[in-house]
Amino acid sequence: MLKPLSLFVLRLGTGGLMVLWGMMKVVSPASSIGVSQKYYGGALNAEMIQMPLGALQVALGVAVIVGLWRKVTYPAVAVVTGVGLLAIWKYIVDPMGLYLLTEGNNNPLFFPSLAVFGATLAMMAFRADDAWSLDAKLFK
Repeated sequence: MLKPLSLFVLRLGTGGLMVLWGMMKVVSPASSIGVSQKYYGGALNAEMIQMPLGALQVALGVAVIVGLWRKVTYPAVAVVTGVGLLAIWKYIVDPMGLYLLTEGNNNPLFFPSLAVFGATLAMMAFRADDAWSLDAKLFK
């Protein structure tokens, strides 16, 4: 009972984060472009792709939340969260701004990105134990 509940909570959290990030792209493309400029070197910062990327990210998040197509959606989320983690590596290594970042440039709120990436890996590792996923119900 605890393992399926734990995996459901991980799906809810990581999928919910994908939905949130995707909705931000759809609702506020300008802020997504700002994030792309600041942390991703301007990659994917064209305004016309923000809405389609956001819609795809929302769909990915919903699929993860319900546990659908997990062989594909979990690795996709691992790529998204892993790329995000790489983009903010200095904030992970030095969250308090002691040696890589300046005190005004630090942001310890980025540190949980490591846990989100770890949650995605755990979901992949224990996919077979996720009895509450839609995949498990549909394709028994």
